[in-house]
Amino acid sequence: MRGFLDREFAPHSQQWEADRWFPDEVFPKLAAQGLLGLKYPTELGGQGGDYLHEAVLVEELSRIGSGGTAAGIGAHINIATPPIWKFGTDEHKQQYLVPAIRGEKIGALAITEPDAGSDVAALRTNAERVDGGWVVNGEKTYITNGVRAHFMVTAVKTRNEDPPSRHHDISFLIIDRTEGVSSSKLEKLGWHASDTATISFENVFVPEQNLLGELNEGFKLIMANFQWERLAMALGTVGAMQLAYQRTAEYARERTTFGKPLSKHQAIKHKLADMYIKNELARSNAYFGAWALETGAAELPVAAAASRVAACEAFWFAAKENLQTHGGMGFTWDVDCHLFYRRAQQLGLVAGGAKAWKERLVAQLERRNAA
Repeated sequence: MRGFLDREFAPHSQQWEADRWFPDEVFPKLAAQGLLGLKYPTELGGQGGDYLHEAVLVEELSRIGSGGTAAGIGAHINIATPPIWKFGTDEHKQQYLVPAIRGEKIGALAITEPDAGSDVAALRTNAERVDGGWVVNGEKTYITNGVRAHFMVTAVKTRNEDPPSRHHDISFLIIDRTEGVSSSKLEKLGWHASDTATISFENVFVPEQNLLGELNEGFKLIMANFQWERLAMALGTVGAMQLAYQRTAEYARERTTFGKPLSKHQAIKHKLADMYIKNELARSNAYFGAWALETGAAELPVAAAASRVAACEAFWFAAKENLQTHGGMGFTWDVDCHLFYRRAQQLGLVAGGAKAWKERLVAQLERRNAA
């Protein structure tokens, strides 16, 4: 897998970041290697593997040097298609999952709104019941693949109660890019190659058969995919941190000061050792979480939250030490220290954010200790 990504993607990664886009042809290339369906059944075109197989892909994608490309691919395989696999009908799988595994259709998950981020129960995009389906109106934002996606697995309000039932009036609809769906790309501090967008739905008709899962029980679908999404973010962070460590070590061997390479100075040796240790601990933590997910182990909720937090904090440290080791040169645009620094900050913010997940981790530990 690493050899394929190093040959096909890594040489183009910085150009894609500069272009603020990566080509859609990336998806069929991955599909030809069987990499878009590692954890999906063979009868759907997948490889029949599990979450541990996909964990390797997520980590390796982060090493190619383009966080935006990794994010776009990751959104397709980690958050857009899993709900269809888990909760979709046979018709849903044939219409959306099978072509997604082949790289012919690109997916996005649309949950976050301008006024509803981590508090998903507060979303306002409304689906009004009409003859034969629903009419959807509302807006989603920070949606990865929001410009290029052919379909969006979208969380909507489908029941209005007084007082409202926060967790029992949300449903998931699979919405095709059709009349009334418009996207506006957002410019970001990093991840430039990914098309993060605001998506507007204006009187969009969605047919009855595009309901995913049970009506008014969409909150369960959101929660069901959160554990893998958090673990995938941790694994992606680990891969990016590994690249930061390698670049730091390479520069330390090449740069000479006071008659010897930087890597021979005790202070730099300690930096490199600390970066390596934190990287390996974060990787072990994330793979333990992936194992817990695959086996249904009781440690999963704590492991997923802990992995997310540990990986982000370790990457913040690595990005800082990478910059400090490069000295004044690291503060220029000529080397890629700025890429790691911005990427570390961004990975700490997306998918709920590391700080929010630390709060959830504390709550989970309190419940476990009380039990």
